[in-house]
Amino acid sequence: MTANLRFRLLVLLLVPLMLLGVMGGWFSYSAADEASTQHDQRLLRLLPALADSVLAPSIADGTPPLVSLTPSVEDFLRNQGDEVAYAIGDLQGNVVAGDAWIRFDVPATGTAEFHSQEHDGVTYRVGVLKAETYGAGEMVVMLADSSDVRQQWVRQLIMHVLLPNLLLIAGAAVAIYWSVSRAFKPLHKLTQAVERRSPRDLSPIDEQTSPAEVRPLVRALNRLFSLVNAQAEGQRRFVADAAHQLRTPLAALQAQVEAWALSAQEAQRIAKRSGGQAQVVLNVEQIEQLRDATRRTSQLARQLLALSRADARNAEVQPLQEVDLKDLCESMLETFIDRASAKGLDFGLEVQPASVWGHSWLLRELVSNLVEDAIKCAPQGGSVTLLCGLRPQPVGTDDVTLLNMPGVAHWAYVEVDDDGPGVPEEERNQITQRFYRAQGVVEEGTGLGLAIADEITQLHQGVLSFAEGSLGKGLLVRLEIPVQSVSEGSHDPSEGLKE
Repeated sequence: MTANLRFRLLVLLLVPLMLLGVMGGWFSYSAADEASTQHDQRLLRLLPALADSVLAPSIADGTPPLVSLTPSVEDFLRNQGDEVAYAIGDLQGNVVAGDAWIRFDVPATGTAEFHSQEHDGVTYRVGVLKAETYGAGEMVVMLADSSDVRQQWVRQLIMHVLLPNLLLIAGAAVAIYWSVSRAFKPLHKLTQAVERRSPRDLSPIDEQTSPAEVRPLVRALNRLFSLVNAQAEGQRRFVADAAHQLRTPLAALQAQVEAWALSAQEAQRIAKRSGGQAQVVLNVEQIEQLRDATRRTSQLARQLLALSRADARNAEVQPLQEVDLKDLCESMLETFIDRASAKGLDFGLEVQPASVWGHSWLLRELVSNLVEDAIKCAPQGGSVTLLCGLRPQPVGTDDVTLLNMPGVAHWAYVEVDDDGPGVPEEERNQITQRFYRAQGVVEEGTGLGLAIADEITQLHQGVLSFAEGSLGKGLLVRLEIPVQSVSEGSHDPSEGLKE
């Protein structure tokens, strides 16, 4: 990762430098081309004046024509010195006057032509014009100039633009590579420190030893370590508490079985002496103790499974379905009527039609836990009332986010009202903790009922709240779940729980 970032930074920094070098070369060429164009225009203006300088033809073969340079041509040759030269040629391609080293081809037309020529290691720009002279007829006149910028541009480009830019890019590449390596050194050290850590080491990383640019990453890692540590600690605490809770019913079962095994052994020895058949007689109390221990163990295992499913928060694994809360509450009456009658409770039911999208098994476990806890807490001869229905807004929360939840038409509610000892207001925020037991509960429980209810409520984006019972005593447990509005063309209401 570090090497890839280093390469990307090198490219990002070197590409602009190379583009600047190319732009510099282009501007240099543009300037040279402009200057060369002006230079050609000057030669083009002087060539007719050079043709006017030929006053008479050659007197004899091998003799030059009579030439008297015009002032403009003479000034040009004098001012430029050794950088310029001139020549006059005939139509046969021979130089008859001026510098004989200048080579030329006779132009086919009267339009000036330009070419480059090397002489003594110097490149000359040569202008050639076939023109009519005063006294010698049609001849070819030539002007050569080594000061042409175009001829010097390539050398200047290599020496003054290309080579310095290449050296600059090479030096910048080395400097950038070194700087980037130094800049990524803290990140590399951080990577090594995290990799060398034990999987159990979730202690925070010291932010002060990291550069300011890396500290946001260190803080994010520390937050992640803290969350993972809290989750791991919660799991360890849950396993320890679950083992502690299972120990009691399992110990009771083991004690009963051990006692029966001893009784069976004793009965077998007596039967051998008497020659009869071994029999073990169990009294009612023993059978009830076994039933209670078995029931408690089964209940705890069921609740642990429910808590595990609620913690999973996986709507894809646990398919959603429309749950009729009215039918669910009515089934609770059938389930708990015997237990309520055993305590002489007035088990009331006040239900109205209400349906939500959710996990049927978990919602059943939720309501079952609420009713079971209410029956446990209610005094002998007391009352427990189960209610459900719809309301426009939840009454158990003032959370603006929940109150303004988009797409919610109504809120379905399930309420369990008992006249037991209740829970002090200062303790109500604790009763959803796992294995927490409220004061005043006489019957034994697992301490998981309300914890499971809270987990399942959160899974359904609902609200679980507590208030004083309707009779001025006891506890009112209120479950409220949003009901998504369904209209033509709208999305499946179940999608809200999958997000």
